[in-house]
Amino acid sequence: MNYRETLDYIHSVCWKGSRPGLSRITELLDAIGNPEKGLKVVHVAGTNGKGSFCSMLTNVLIEAGYSVGSFTSPYIEEFTERIRYNGRDITKRELSSATGFIRPFADKMEDTPTEFELITAIGFEFFRRKKVDVVVLECGMGGRLDSTNVIDDPLLSVITGIALDHTEYLGDTIEKIAGEKAGIIKPGCPVLFGGEGESAKRVIAERASELGSAFYSTDRGAIRVKNCTVNGSVFDYGRYKDVCLRLLGSYQPQNAANVIEAVKILNTRGLAITDEALRRGLAYAEWKGRFEMLSTDPLVFFDGGHNIEGTAAAVETVKLYFKNARVNVITGVMADKEYAEMARIIASVANKAFTVAPDNPRALDAKEYAEVFRSLGVEAESFENYDGAVAAALKNCAETKTPLLALGSLYAYAPFKKALRKALKLK
Repeated sequence: MNYRETLDYIHSVCWKGSRPGLSRITELLDAIGNPEKGLKVVHVAGTNGKGSFCSMLTNVLIEAGYSVGSFTSPYIEEFTERIRYNGRDITKRELSSATGFIRPFADKMEDTPTEFELITAIGFEFFRRKKVDVVVLECGMGGRLDSTNVIDDPLLSVITGIALDHTEYLGDTIEKIAGEKAGIIKPGCPVLFGGEGESAKRVIAERASELGSAFYSTDRGAIRVKNCTVNGSVFDYGRYKDVCLRLLGSYQPQNAANVIEAVKILNTRGLAITDEALRRGLAYAEWKGRFEMLSTDPLVFFDGGHNIEGTAAAVETVKLYFKNARVNVITGVMADKEYAEMARIIASVANKAFTVAPDNPRALDAKEYAEVFRSLGVEAESFENYDGAVAAALKNCAETKTPLLALGSLYAYAPFKKALRKALKLK
């Protein structure tokens, strides 16, 4: 199989959509020799912050001298981003090789795997071949029934935070969603909760107690942000003073504090991570699509805030960086999100909204989203594609001397970036 054939197979229509459950992934992994067995895993769930946490922790572990596999979703520009080794994407040849090995086993299954289950198996097989020291494994959705939840004894389970999202699958209350995320906790294996909210914390702590698992939580009150600008941030956390981050966003010191707590626990679980490796790993971590600066002149950012909590965090960052100034916003969302509330939050900082429907069957119509902004008193214009939206937004930014923020869905990242480079005549 070449790379194109590999992607065609993975994305084939024969693969069914989201079907929570562990029976298919367990059968497939058994058939290929259980590559997940023996891996040392940090298993990460949570509504928001998973990607940034995984990026930072992966970087820290690499700085500490470990070979690290990472599994994240969704991909932003290239499919190979989902499975990485020591910070580099799986090569197209490696992806094709692992997929070609797994394909005959998957095809023989009476209840065929979903696309995400197949990708999970490919990731485990790749990590086995690479003989990685540690795997940083991000859940796709939820936790209890997520296909990554086949790890019996993780070094550490991490739940970055809980918010209302994917309610049709995970439940319509914080407590129900917390219960689903807590499904990644394993008997006798520690768990770290990095979020806020006493109800979510209580659910997770109770599940840990039932399983005899040590429960830890990040003390968000101990975070002291000393400087936070478009150049990065500096913060204190307990005994860790002047910790530097390149990753932008008012929320990144919170994600970094979660990493610090995780490192403390991992050092009691057989790993050896020095303070120097921790600081270097945090300082140089990068992650696409999380208040990422894509241009300095003009000033352009992209943030994949795709739910209420993520949108609020992005808007909080705008207020922190630009004080009372407003920004132009290019935005598109999925119709199954609480887009009216997301628009209300965005409206507090928006000079003008430029709406586009992301290339996804679940996307909200751009004209409908523009009308929501107009109802909130924000000038808004809809576009059929990102080329038109970006050109119009940049023109307005030049006239009003206003920064530009693209916000609302990670599915928009690749087409937005392509349109931006075209508009700015960049290679």
